[in-house]
Amino acid sequence: MSEATSPLKVWLERDDGLLRLRLARPKANIVDAAMIGALQAALQAHLGATSLRAVLLDAEGPHFSFGASVEEHLPGQCAEMLKSLHALIRVMLDSPVPIMVAIRGQCLGGGLEVAAAGNLLFATADAKFGQPEIRLGVFAPAASCLLPPRIGQSRAEDLLWSGRSIDGADAHRIGLVDGLFDDPEAAALAWYDEHLAKLSASSLRFAVKAARGDLVEQIKQKLNTVEALYLGDLMASHDAVEGLQAFLEKRPANWENR
Repeated sequence: MSEATSPLKVWLERDDGLLRLRLARPKANIVDAAMIGALQAALQAHLGATSLRAVLLDAEGPHFSFGASVEEHLPGQCAEMLKSLHALIRVMLDSPVPIMVAIRGQCLGGGLEVAAAGNLLFATADAKFGQPEIRLGVFAPAASCLLPPRIGQSRAEDLLWSGRSIDGADAHRIGLVDGLFDDPEAAALAWYDEHLAKLSASSLRFAVKAARGDLVEQIKQKLNTVEALYLGDLMASHDAVEGLQAFLEKRPANWENR
């Protein structure tokens, strides 16, 4: 895929110490099969570089991401889509260097799942965060695994079960994001320059592994269980398929509670 047609912009800076990834399909920056594949390919190509100290993921346009492709959630496509998204999440969880994420505007659904797989989130105060999947009759598998250890079980349940969105101020209050800035990209770069740029890249990798090893294994194990629940049980239910179809057809869902 050429750079002109790729949904992702990829480059290195800071003497090859910082990998830059930019979602480049504004304004929605949908996390579809092409975006997932591009992100995974870029990470796998660069995470092994011995000079790398961090990754910064951000997005073109006014919004980070509206989420995953609803069409790809329908039966016949959802298994491949979900497995590829979760493979990307696992690559991010296993990153040997910190992943910073700079967020503006909407950060919803699969977009928030990708962001939450990062380590340090920088956002604007008016950014919007949410997992609206339940309103379509499904649930957010990766977020069900990523949010509880990040913001606590009860706060994660609130977002996952209600489907509501919160702004950057609330996201900061509950620990979903690490700081609020007018320019989150610039803030992330400043954090890198102040705290990581002069470190040994080798020692930093050991520090990341020491801090995250057990947590990452727990999340990955739960992800396997939740993926099976989604594909084996949820997608066999009437309401899950009805909710997705109703969204695509722009009509109210006819819930049969089965």
